[in-house]
Formats: sequence, C-alpha cells, structure tokens
Amino acid sequence: MSQAMVVDDSKAMRMILSRNLAEMGYDVCAAADGAEALGLLREEMSLILVDWNMPRMNGLELVERLRADPRYASLKVMMVTTETEVDQMLKALAAGANEYVMKPFTKEILADKLRMLGLIP
Repeated sequence: MSQAMVVDDSKAMRMILSRNLAEMGYDVCAAADGAEALGLLREEMSLILVDWNMPRMNGLELVERLRADPRYASLKVMMVTTETEVDQMLKALAAGANEYVMKPFTKEILADKLRMLGLIP
C-alpha cells in the first residue's frame, strides 16, 4: 500500500484529505504543520499534500526543505491551499511542488491530479 501524508493546520481538512486518500488506497498519516511533518516523514512515502498557511513552518517552507533533501527527490508534493493568486501557484511550483489544488476542491479534482502525477490509475 502506498504511503501519503496530509499536512494542514485544520483538523477538519486533515480528516477530509486523509479519508479521500484512504479511499484511493493510501496508508495516510497527518501533521498539523511543516515542522511536525518533517518529524513524521519517511523515505518510503510517495505523496505529501501540503497546505500553505500554517503556524511554525508554512507549506512553502516545507516544500523548499523537502526539495533540498535528496532523500525526498522522488516524493510527489501537492499544495492544497486557499491561495488562489497565480503568483502564489508559480512560487509553489518553482519551490518544487508537483501539483497545486485550490480549496475548495472535490474528491474528483484530487483524483485527477493524482492521475496526472501517475500515482493512481
């Protein structure tokens, strides 16, 4: 079973994303911010969904840290955020995010993005 992590300071959003990923066949863990995520991250994880606006370490900082670590070079990173400005999307992609999803979203949109990344059939 593929492993994924959801990183969001909203407990409700962590639950929604975790449930969606579990229904798609992922073994999911969750963190409330980037700092907690770094402590839970494992090399065998294939996907991480990251919110932008979080305390301690925001999502952009987390993406930059992940991309600076060669152990996570193959980790697929998807920003899932309320940030809707094109400039923000470009910053996230430039930092190393593989995909970008704007809240609110549907399970179908999430699945489409995972298909585009080659993570689900």
